[in-house]
Amino acid sequence: MDPFIGQIQAFAFPFAPRGWALCQGQLLPIAQNQALFALLGTTYGGDGRTTFGLPDLRGRTNISQGLPSNGSPYLMGQLGGAPEVSLLTTQIPAHTHEVKVSSDAAAVFPQDRYFGTLTANAGDAPKGYGTTAGKATISPTAISATGSGAPHDNMPPFLVVNWCIATTGIFPSRW
Repeated sequence: MDPFIGQIQAFAFPFAPRGWALCQGQLLPIAQNQALFALLGTTYGGDGRTTFGLPDLRGRTNISQGLPSNGSPYLMGQLGGAPEVSLLTTQIPAHTHEVKVSSDAAAVFPQDRYFGTLTANAGDAPKGYGTTAGKATISPTAISATGSGAPHDNMPPFLVVNWCIATTGIFPSRW
């Protein structure tokens, strides 16, 4: 059975069969591909006078056009997504980090062994801290930032196939 002109299909071999072209964003001459140009126009590139572009599906997944449930429409030829992302602090769930405090003598420690209770303290101790006999210093690096902020892969498991578009075949009719 002949394909519809403009039909996109995956193939398990590494070339475009006769009557098909790779979906790699290349420009084709309108003069030699008038039927395909009539269907695609310049949706995927080209100047519309002498050339038009094919879809580029390298490293991409395809989704259907239309209005999804979130209300943002997907338009023909629209690109989206990112192969890598860096998380922002607004994307990380709320969480806490444990702080270990020594109960050894000659240590400076949070009043009642936890942070958050600010009470009047005797002597030169800063508010919120108590002291034992002797002097000790809390390291300013006791709680430090971790991570590098480097992006991570944003891709689900995948299998590489060869996406091609039919350049010849049956011209599709509208119902």
